Amino acid sequence: MMVKKPNSLNTPLLLNIAVVGHTNTGKTSLIRTMLRSTEFGIIEDAAGTTRHVEQATISANNEPILNLYDTPGLEDSRALFAQIKKLQARSKLSPPIQILEQFVTDISVSDPLEQEAKVIRQVLRSDILLYIIDVREPFLEKYRLELEILTQSGKPIIPVFNFIAGHDQELTKWRQHLTAFHMHATLEFDTVAFTFDAEKRLYQKMQTLLESHYDRLQKLIDYRATLWNQLCLSGAKRIAELIANVACYRESKATKNNLIADSLIENRLHDFVRKAEQHCLHDLLAIFNFSEKDVEIQNIPVSNGQWQLDIFAPGILKAYGLDVGSAAAKGAAAGVGIDLMVGGMSLGAASALGAIAGAGWSTFKRYGDEIKATVKGTKWQCADETTLQVLYLRQKHLLKKLMHRGHAAQDTLQVDKADDEKLPNDWSKLISTLRQNPSWQEHSATRNGNPQYQQIETRLIGELLDEK
Repeated sequence: MMVKKPNSLNTPLLLNIAVVGHTNTGKTSLIRTMLRSTEFGIIEDAAGTTRHVEQATISANNEPILNLYDTPGLEDSRALFAQIKKLQARSKLSPPIQILEQFVTDISVSDPLEQEAKVIRQVLRSDILLYIIDVREPFLEKYRLELEILTQSGKPIIPVFNFIAGHDQELTKWRQHLTAFHMHATLEFDTVAFTFDAEKRLYQKMQTLLESHYDRLQKLIDYRATLWNQLCLSGAKRIAELIANVACYRESKATKNNLIADSLIENRLHDFVRKAEQHCLHDLLAIFNFSEKDVEIQNIPVSNGQWQLDIFAPGILKAYGLDVGSAAAKGAAAGVGIDLMVGGMSLGAASALGAIAGAGWSTFKRYGDEIKATVKGTKWQCADETTLQVLYLRQKHLLKKLMHRGHAAQDTLQVDKADDEKLPNDWSKLISTLRQNPSWQEHSATRNGNPQYQQIETRLIGELLDEK
């Protein structure tokens, strides 16, 4: 029996990408952002954090497409350039790529240029190079030497501009310097202020430089775009679920004044709202692959799984640009955050009795509890509209921040204000409908199959993702 050997020609070759550049320019940060993971490599302000070549693979539907190689920083480009010049002087007829191969062959483990040799070795093994540039740095002699060395490899190079936010002039100067090396296919990719469009353009630049990998890169682009849209949709849907759960929640209140009972009801209501927001926060972080550990490290205003800025804290309304002069706002600012309702329909006892007499079964089935509660004099307590506004605005602001946050970001994520966020035009109508359907809070299956709820959810999601 003959054993048929696999045809290596039918096995697609992975695209090998070397991420290179000077120390501390954001090479590891770029890979973290592309992987959407905080777990890859080590990021520190100190130079030379990455000491060895590290590999990561990016796939589309479990099909590996490309390998990313994180290389050590080129710390001593002057000594490296001088060494290569010596080799060139000895072998004047040798092509530049052979000089680089000779260099990595000659370097021993104890050689001062051993780290630079690791970089060049990986460059020679790769199909394309991503040269990471910190645009905040001026174009110094060391960068010119690095580019001259890397171009000798004969590999396509894509200069990637990092830390571009607020540095337009520096970016322009870098572009001017790179034209001397005939490098016009540059890319702006901020590893801190992330946008999916930048990631997409990176793959498209690779397509123009590597025709043989065009189709598989397109497969990756399509897959990543679908995945990104699903992430954003999941985040928006989770926020819509939060608003529905809180708006539909209610506590019954007897007509007789009982300060102790009223206080207990108020505390239960506040506790429910706080916990509902905390659960939403955790889910949003998980959707975008940020963990509580990352929250603590990166100082997002969360302590022990709770927002440091309490939703019922004094002054929060002003922070969110809400009208602090309204009666409802004053109540919420005082820590009340509740509305009294008569079955959510403002029915008087007389009209309630009439409704019982004349209502059909379907009407009574839906509003029976409210009608009976009104007859008995029972009232409902629920989260007031101002509290719901703060919940919505805060989650909307957080969602926008998470969608534009690279996984290499180390700065504090400020989400205590949402001055530029807006409510849907039909906000009050949406909330009123939710309040009149308390069963949607208790039974998700009831609301998910309800066309009216589907319309509300679609409306909220559309508003949340309107400026994605």
